[in-house]
This record gives sequence, structure tokens and C-alpha cells, in this order.
Amino acid sequence: MLANTALAAMWVGLTCYALFGGADFGAGLWDLLAGGSERGRPPRRLIEHSIGPVWETNHVWLIFVVVMLWTGFSPVFAAVMSTLYIPLTLTALGIIARGAAFAFRKVSTEVWQQRLFGGFFALSSVVTPYFLGSVAGAVASGRVPPGLAKGNLVTGWLNPTSALGGVLAVLTCAFLAAVYLSGDAARTGEDDLAVYFRHRALVTGVVTGVVALAGIAVLHADAPQLFHGLTHRALPLVVVSAVLGVVSLALLMRARLTSVRVTAATAVAAVLWSWGVAQYPAMLPPSVTVRDSASQSSVLGASLAALAAGALLLVPSLLWLYSLFQRRPAPATGDGERGA
Repeated sequence: MLANTALAAMWVGLTCYALFGGADFGAGLWDLLAGGSERGRPPRRLIEHSIGPVWETNHVWLIFVVVMLWTGFSPVFAAVMSTLYIPLTLTALGIIARGAAFAFRKVSTEVWQQRLFGGFFALSSVVTPYFLGSVAGAVASGRVPPGLAKGNLVTGWLNPTSALGGVLAVLTCAFLAAVYLSGDAARTGEDDLAVYFRHRALVTGVVTGVVALAGIAVLHADAPQLFHGLTHRALPLVVVSAVLGVVSLALLMRARLTSVRVTAATAVAAVLWSWGVAQYPAMLPPSVTVRDSASQSSVLGASLAALAAGALLLVPSLLWLYSLFQRRPAPATGDGERGA
């Protein structure tokens, strides 16, 4: 019971990271594709305004997931971190480079400096979710055996399922970011930018759906256990995700930019939970289960108690931050700048 509760809490944290942190990564992709200095200035300004207050905060979810995996399922943590240390190290470097470049670009005054740091910010925003997706694909396809570095250090994450996971992670992040940014632009009265990002959300949503459909064949050939779980136990969640994806596209076409945030986020959450349900009770497919890898009850109980106490402080603080950020901005001041 305690092990399943810890696993569920960890999966909630993973979902929050995908929905909030993932959108930040996706914003970096749109920053990369925004165009030259003049043409790309309006979308880049909106991106900086949108992710500025929360981009560091969102990594709290990733830290939470890693800590829960470490304390609650230590053998899984050891196996994943040792076998997949190459993509995980690249992920860490990407997060660091992205944050540093984002901060330096905001204070740079020279155009060449802004381009340099902007390039690092954008590129790291693309490669980081790719590596995270490749890690997920490695675990889901059963390429991480128990023990320290028992799996292949290269083919463990360079394989069809990992590639599919990486591409879907990048596309999903881009889709969420475009959906959120279109709503942010509409809320601040920037109708041109709202249309700009709405069109990109539509295109990305269609491409993501096509890649997901093509991924069925990949999983059937390369990860049969996961494929079986997705087409049987987790099928209702897969259907929910597909239906909500179509609904999201319809809402985008009708410019329902508030409602589409809910449907798009729920569709992405359903994808993550369908993976979890399809793989359960395996933590490291095909044979290492939740029961096999869970820590002792005393450790799980202490971890969950600490989690409950911390949530009393963290969750209200995050909700307050997000609610403050989502308020309509103050009227423009006399010099043409928005109020802080």
C-alpha cells in the first residue's frame, strides 16, 4: 500500500513537470524558430514574459521525482542512473545551460551576446526534453536491467523506442507551449501573437498525433510488453488522450484559448498515466516490480509523512504564484512600458 502510494505521488510529480516544465522547454523551441532579431522580437518578448516568473520553480517537480525514486525505490534509482548516465548527464547539462543562457540573455545589451545566449537557451530547450524522453523509452522498453550499469550504456538509450520517446517529448512540449502562449497573448490583448501561436499549436498538434500513430508500429516491434499494456489495460486512457487531442485541435480552430488549455493538458497527462498503467506493476520491465524494488515500510512512511508536510507549504505557494502570474497585467505606464 505504501509503495503504491509513493509511486502514485511520484507519478503526479512527473505529470506536473511535464505540464509546467515541459511547456517551458517548448517555449525554447518557439524561441529558436521565431526568426531574425526584428521579426522574432515580439514572440521572444512574450516567451520571456511568460516563463520568466516560473521557469526555475518548475524544476521543483523534477527534483521531487528524483528524490522519491531515490528514497522509495532505491534499486530502480541505482539501475537507471548507472545504465542511463549518458543521457541523464546531458539532461543535467542542458538544464544548466538553458537556465544560465536565459538569465544572461535578459541582461545582455549587445546584439551578438543576445544571439549567442539565445541560441544556447533555444537549443538546450530542445535537446533536454529529447534526452528525458529517451530515458523514458529506455525504461519502458525494458533496456534497464537491475544492478549497477548492467544495461548497454549506448544502445540502452539509442534505440527505436527511446527515439520515439524523445521526439514525442519535444513535440508535446512544443504543443503545450504554443497553447499556453496563445492564451497568454490573448489575455494581454496581443491578438496578432495569439493567432501566431494558435496556428503553431494546430500544426504541432497534428504532427504529434501523426508521430504517435506511427509510434504504434515502433512499440509493437521494439517494446511488445509496453504495446500490450497500452492496447489492453491502459486502452481507456489512450482513448481519452486521443479524444482530448482531437477536441483540443477543434478548440484551437475556434480560438477557444482558455478551454483548450484544460483539454491539452489533460490529454498530455492521460498519455503519461497510460504509460504508467500499461507498465504497472513493473518498475523495470520485464521482471522488477513495485514490490521487489520498494524500500522498507519505515522509509516509505517517513518519506510520505515528509511529503505531506512539505506539500502544505509548497502547493499553496505554487498555486499563489501561478494565480498571480495569470492575472491581467497592469495598464501600460506613460513611457510605454508595462507595469512590473
